[in-house]
Amino acid sequence: MLRRVLLVGLAIGGALAGAVSAFEVAAQSSPAVSSISVEGTEIVVTLADGRGLRSKDLVGATLNVRFEGQPAKVRIAGVELDPGDKSGTVWLHTFEGRQADGTWANLCSAGPDGRTQGFPLQTSGGQDAAGGLEFTCGSGALGKCVRFGYRPWALGPDGKSLAPQHAACVRMVRGDYGGADEPFTKDGMNIDLYDLQGIQTPDNASDQTFEAGWTPDGAVCVHHVRVKENVTLAQLEARFPKLKGRTGAICTEEFARQNGALLFNRSKD
Repeated sequence: MLRRVLLVGLAIGGALAGAVSAFEVAAQSSPAVSSISVEGTEIVVTLADGRGLRSKDLVGATLNVRFEGQPAKVRIAGVELDPGDKSGTVWLHTFEGRQADGTWANLCSAGPDGRTQGFPLQTSGGQDAAGGLEFTCGSGALGKCVRFGYRPWALGPDGKSLAPQHAACVRMVRGDYGGADEPFTKDGMNIDLYDLQGIQTPDNASDQTFEAGWTPDGAVCVHHVRVKENVTLAQLEARFPKLKGRTGAICTEEFARQNGALLFNRSKD
């Protein structure tokens, strides 16, 4: 589940007393915030005197945001390193929103591993956004693809940015074959993803076959659709001219490679 927000401020009063005191700022006066940004999956706050706070220092802080066009407050209830991230750079945040009765509740639904956490992510536009700072939950496509290892701020084994792989992964997770922000999947679908650089390798389960090859613009070809009741191969070709003649048996992993696919996936046929 994606939570798109525009970060407009940070309340660093009593809720942030521990972090503030760590920087020897008087508890009775909130330090002025010079800037708020994101590095990787960490929120970075720079104070007016040049000192800085990062996500793990901000537990208990309340973010003033605009959520779905309306003013809202999001509280950081916890921060920890993602235990499944080999790079040691992905920080999982527990984000809470204020409810009508005044209580706070987790904003994220559970992902495949049961975690109800997320993180901020700097986007450059594309899939579903004009660019900027987004909060994504680990259960959403943006978050899943970061946790799969396609960190858009990082470099891959070939020394090149992983941003294209992340964008291709988002298309793949959503089943967005046409690259038109139209998902054709459904919750709970099991897919086996892999790539050219070995960040993810195929499980090759016997009940799955090659489905499609992916770029940031969607699928380069589709062997079979993931959810048959959502769309057919004929409908994909009619709806997306770029897939004309690129569905069915012609779509093999080798064909996808030859046509520029960065990621591949297998699923039940």
